[in-house]
Amino acid sequence: MKVKIRYSCQSCGHMSPQWLGRCPSCEAWSSFVEEKPEAEPDSRRSTALEMAGIHGALVTGSGKDWVPLEQEEGEAEDAASVQHLQRFDTGVDELNRVLGGGMVPDGFVLLGGDPGIGKSTLLLQMAKGVREKNPDTRILYVSGEESIDQIRGRAHRLGVAGNGQIFLAAETLLERVFTTIKELKPHIIVMDSLQTFSSGSLESAPGSVSQVREIAMRLMSLAKSARIAVWLVGHVTKDGNIAGPKAVEHMVDTVLYFEAEAGQTYRLLRTVKNRFGSTRELGVFEMDGDGLREVSNPSSLFLSERKDPVSGTAVCASLEGSRTILVELQGLVTHSGLSMPRRTAVGMDSARLSLLAAILEKHMRLQLAERDLFFNVAGGLKLTEPACDLGAAAAIWSSYAERPIPADWVFLGELGLTGEVRRISSPEVRVQEAAKLGFKVAILPRASIERVKNKSQIRLIPLERIGELPRIFP
Repeated sequence: MKVKIRYSCQSCGHMSPQWLGRCPSCEAWSSFVEEKPEAEPDSRRSTALEMAGIHGALVTGSGKDWVPLEQEEGEAEDAASVQHLQRFDTGVDELNRVLGGGMVPDGFVLLGGDPGIGKSTLLLQMAKGVREKNPDTRILYVSGEESIDQIRGRAHRLGVAGNGQIFLAAETLLERVFTTIKELKPHIIVMDSLQTFSSGSLESAPGSVSQVREIAMRLMSLAKSARIAVWLVGHVTKDGNIAGPKAVEHMVDTVLYFEAEAGQTYRLLRTVKNRFGSTRELGVFEMDGDGLREVSNPSSLFLSERKDPVSGTAVCASLEGSRTILVELQGLVTHSGLSMPRRTAVGMDSARLSLLAAILEKHMRLQLAERDLFFNVAGGLKLTEPACDLGAAAAIWSSYAERPIPADWVFLGELGLTGEVRRISSPEVRVQEAAKLGFKVAILPRASIERVKNKSQIRLIPLERIGELPRIFP
C-alpha cells in the first residue's frame, strides 16, 4: 500500500499534499514540514477504551457506546455519575474563581503563559491545596522539561508535601506516561508542557503540529473516558497565543492565560474559554519568595500608590466576572510637534482611545487634533469593558484642562457617539465596592441612578451627556 505524504504548516496547521514555500493560510515562509499519516482512529479508540477502566468509568455490562439522557426507572446512580456533579476544591481561592467554583473531575484544562511566569509554581501549589482539601486524591505531575530532583526542589521551597498522594515523573513519550497512569490510577494529571511530549505512533518531532494535535486528542480521550482531570501546560508565542494549532484550544474544556506586565510582581489569571463557568473571571496573584500569594482585594493593589489628586487621573470600577476592580486611569495631553499627533494607549484598545478622543473633541470642544494623547491603565491591567469610558474621558479632560479630580471620586459609564452617557450593567455592585474602599462620590449615568439610589451611602452624581462633565466640579 502506497503511503501518502503530506506537508503541514508548523505555524497554523494548514495541510497540503505538496511542499509550499509560503503558507496560504497564515502566510508564513518555509513553515511546511513533511509528515506521515497519523494513527488510525481505531487505535485511538482502543487506547481510550483501555484507559476507561482506570476508575470504572463508562464501562458497563451492556457494552453500549451510548446511554439515554434520562436515567432509566429503577436504575441507581453510580459513583461516577455522582462524582461528575461535584468539583475538586483546589485549595487556591483565586483558581477556584476562574474555574467557576472548582475543578471538574473529568475536565481538560489548558494553562498558557510566558516562560518563567509561574505556571509550574501555580500547579504545584494547586497540588498542595487539592491534597489538603481532598486527602484521598492522587495527583501525577509529569514534566518533560525538568528532572525529578528539580521538581522536588521547587516543591520543597513551596512547602508541598505529598504524603504518598503526589507522584512525580520525568517523561516525554506519551505511551510511557499512559503506562504510569494505569499503575498509579491518579485522579488529577499535570502534563508540563505540551511542546515536549510526543507519541511513538508519529515520526514527526515533538512540538510539531501533528504531535501537538495527537497529544491533545489522546489526553482528551483519557480525561473523558477515565474521568481524570487533566491539566496541560502550553507556552505562549510572540503573538500572545498558545503555541500550536488553535485546534488544541477547541479540544479542551477550559483555557486559562497566566500573564504579567514587565517589571510587575503580580500575575493575572484570565479565563478565555470555560465550558463549566464564566469566561470573564479574573484571578490575581503576587509573586514573592515563597511562591504565588493570592490577592483577595485587587483594588487595593491597583490603587496603592494614589496620594494627592493630580490632573490627568481618574478612577473607574471595572467588572471582571463576579469581581469589581477599581483601577486608576491616567491621561496625558501635550502639544505635538508632529504633523500627525500620536495616540498611544496602554491597557486599553487604541481604537477605543481614538473613539473617545473624537467624542471629546466633538461634544466638549477639546482641541485634541493638534495634540499628542497618551493613555495608561495604572498597574498594567487590561480593560475591555465599555463601562470604563467615562473614567477614561474624565482623565483626558482633566489633563487637558489641568483640573485635578478629587481622589475620592469614581466614574461609571459608557459613552455613545452622540455624547450620551449610557447605562452599564450591575451599577449597584460597583458602587458598593467603591464605598467599601472609602470613595465618597460616584459619577454614573442618569439611566442607572434608580438602581443605586437606595443601595448606597455615598453621594451619587448623575450624568446624561459628556458635555455636562465640567459642571459637576466645584
